[in-house]
Amino acid sequence: MTHDLKGRRILVTGSSTGIGAAVAQAYAQAGAEVTVHYNQSRAQAEAVVASIRAAGGTGHLVGGDVSQSTEAIRIVDEAASAMGGLDVLVNNAGALLKRAPLAEVNDATYDAIMDLNVRSVVFASQAAVRHMRDAGRGSIINTSSVAARNGGGPGALVYAGAKAFVLNATRNLAKELAAANIRVNGVSPGVIATPFHERYSTPEILEGMRKTIPMGIIGTPEDCVGAYLFFASDVLSGYITGQVLEVNGGQFMA
Repeated sequence: MTHDLKGRRILVTGSSTGIGAAVAQAYAQAGAEVTVHYNQSRAQAEAVVASIRAAGGTGHLVGGDVSQSTEAIRIVDEAASAMGGLDVLVNNAGALLKRAPLAEVNDATYDAIMDLNVRSVVFASQAAVRHMRDAGRGSIINTSSVAARNGGGPGALVYAGAKAFVLNATRNLAKELAAANIRVNGVSPGVIATPFHERYSTPEILEGMRKTIPMGIIGTPEDCVGAYLFFASDVLSGYITGQVLEVNGGQFMA
């Protein structure tokens, strides 16, 4: 059903581990040409590209800090240059960075979280749209979070707000870019077993979150893959834009 992804040129930011890595590999398996992006985790990103190539796919590697606008633009342009264009951008790079209750939030924490989760989406999308206009079509897929809907876990004030921006920016850009034949949608993962939670959530926090999930289990990166395949495919979602798909085991029901 995703046969139309064959030959599509896709950049997945933040794809060295977790959801991004699983999505990049799934796109390659569907026949797309994929650029894997990393910031600090070069070895893991190289492993993702190696696995894509070992399976007969075409993978490229690009590094850089998407929280800086000039870098976000360079990363997109470099990926488009390597692939000869850009059909799909997945704005997946993002992180909580640290759990901080209101009293402990300072300018440095606020700026770092907002730059990584918000600035990256704005400027990567800006750069991607230039390439998509040249191609006459495109798809942007933004990774939000269930935190945008329910406020997030302890100490996630700024992160939850940043992901709520991503959710609503998805809808705004869908309106702006529809006339250019560029669709903009989002995926909102719930509690997923990734390095994100290994880094920021204690076992107690995770267990508390698990109890709020009707399906009773914490998800995996592979559980999220289908949503990204769906939104990248014109066959499956060509008349869908401005939508955010919740992938959370029923933790939040839109």
